[in-house]
Amino acid sequence: MNGEQYIRHAYQAILRHDFEQAVGWFEQAISLEPDNASYHYKLSITYARSGKLAKGLEHAQRAVRLEPDRELYRYHVQHLQAKELAQQAEKLFAQLPPEASLGVALLQEAVRLDPLAIEAYLLLALGYDLLQQYLEALQAINELLKLDPEHEIAHNYHQELKEKLKRYLQT
Repeated sequence: MNGEQYIRHAYQAILRHDFEQAVGWFEQAISLEPDNASYHYKLSITYARSGKLAKGLEHAQRAVRLEPDRELYRYHVQHLQAKELAQQAEKLFAQLPPEASLGVALLQEAVRLDPLAIEAYLLLALGYDLLQQYLEALQAINELLKLDPEHEIAHNYHQELKEKLKRYLQT
């Protein structure tokens, strides 16, 4: 079999929602053509969708090293880096007491890397809320709502933040 045949098998596995088998097929394609950036990129997507962000990022970065001028690959790396930062921030917010300042800094970088990262904007609003920076929290929610005007959680949170800001200003 050649690399493209392995890739076709990987896609068939993805259609069956068998991501582990898809990873195996992608890895076989890469073993035949280790310098094929497209194969690393495709494997990266599958790893990321399977919750294996670190492995996904590793292969995305490999694709960029192999084809540094490919904008799609560079954006994908930034997208995965933003997701990784958002996950780190979420863990910081879950600590007792929450590490809100550090989480906010991570999320600011996440939205810089991926301005379309809806989850990062929601978490950024939460971080600002934890810091009682309600105006900044509202700005983050407004950015999210520009990206997804139908986001129900964001709409509800927007109202909650407006009320918090109003109470805060009255004290």
